[in-house]
Amino acid sequence: MDALQGLKVLELGQLIAGPFAGKTLADFGADVIKIEPVEGGDPLRTWRLMREGTSVWWEVQSRNKRSVALDLRQEAGQKAVLALAAHADVLIENFKPGTMEDWGLGWEVLHALNPKLIMLRISGFGQTGPYRVKPGFGVLGEAMGGLRHLSAEPGRVPVRVGVSIGDTLAALHGVIGLLMALRHREVNGGQGQMIDVALYESVFNVMESLLPEYDAFGAVRGAAGSALPGIAPSNAYRCAQGAYVLVAGNGDSIFRRLMQAIDRNDLATDPGLARNDGRVARVAEIDAAIEAWTLTRPIEEVIACLEAAHVPVGRIYTVADIAADPQYLARDMIVQTQDADGRPLKVPGIVPKLSQTPGRLRTPAPRLGEHTDRILGAVAWPGRDDDSSPQA
Repeated sequence: MDALQGLKVLELGQLIAGPFAGKTLADFGADVIKIEPVEGGDPLRTWRLMREGTSVWWEVQSRNKRSVALDLRQEAGQKAVLALAAHADVLIENFKPGTMEDWGLGWEVLHALNPKLIMLRISGFGQTGPYRVKPGFGVLGEAMGGLRHLSAEPGRVPVRVGVSIGDTLAALHGVIGLLMALRHREVNGGQGQMIDVALYESVFNVMESLLPEYDAFGAVRGAAGSALPGIAPSNAYRCAQGAYVLVAGNGDSIFRRLMQAIDRNDLATDPGLARNDGRVARVAEIDAAIEAWTLTRPIEEVIACLEAAHVPVGRIYTVADIAADPQYLARDMIVQTQDADGRPLKVPGIVPKLSQTPGRLRTPAPRLGEHTDRILGAVAWPGRDDDSSPQA
């Protein structure tokens, strides 16, 4: 049995944040019915690299879901959503605040229709406050949440992380909220509730000591490139042939082992470097000593030497490295599956790993509106008939 078997989820969002939350629930057995626009469907179907007209990203984001095509601007589409919401446990949406209300599908309407329904609302700035009606994509949430200011080399233009991390963080916070609301409903006898997740708040929530450092000391943390400000040594160091190696020698005993491994016993035994605060004050000296050693050696030798000394060390992976790595393969993080047309495709595995009820891939991402007739033709929420065995 799947961990979320029997959970009925109605997904009205599109692109990344809402659908990623839906994907996470679907991976663990929830029956997710995805509502898509009749014309073109979710725009993610055509984002980035496509194979025969469909994005391979879509194959990851919408696996294990069923697709219903509706025009939510029309009364017929709105009535269909209400009919499904009457039987749903969860409804996910990530439209601009006010959009659902304009369609007659706001929280008050849905709660009156189905008091047990839990509604997850993900938006750029939340359902309240002066910015609520502003359009908010992940990049703006990352900037307002404080992340973009830190993502650069000192003195250079701030850069994006490389993926839509703001959207994904919001989705994961949304899933956490859903699971808490489900527990309250099932264990404490509570009703459904509305979960309000803002992209910028989800980013801000992982900014560690950023705010208290500013409040207590007036410190405005800035970009630090590959270093970890206030914790030393932890950085990327050049090796021979131009490769970079990541070394985290910031534990007290780890630092001593690191210095011994690079033949700097003078630093290993220096009383002033025994604790992190002393090392931070001399981080430039320490980094220079480490790189003087790594520069003369190929990265393979550096990693082998530091691993033998039990110092955390690693290379910077490309996706080619990931696809061939034995750790990824051993933990089923590279899964061979197939799309709706039977073509093979490798996709990321499922996180987290549950010992008794692990997630699984049951069905490929659906074609647009593939399940519309069956689902809308049912009197109540129709169960799945295609999940008797894992897809991969």
